[in-house]
Amino acid sequence: MARILHFIRTDASTFDDDGTRVMGEAFDAACAQIQDNNLSDLVREMIAARIVEAAKRGERDPERLCSIAIAALGSDRENG
Repeated sequence: MARILHFIRTDASTFDDDGTRVMGEAFDAACAQIQDNNLSDLVREMIAARIVEAAKRGERDPERLCSIAIAALGSDRENG
């Protein structure tokens, strides 16, 4: 869960403990769903960025945050 903290480049006061926990759960779930044991730092950063963006907009459901990250990653891969 603390792994997402590495990617949060916003002011630490932006997210409370619960928000950080939820984002960590979503990040871990998204990484697990990709089923690639060797995710690059860039892919992890993309996942984290999507989760943080959605959390900034007020999303706090870890399953929805995970889905948002996975969907955006798929879109990024299709457009890249």
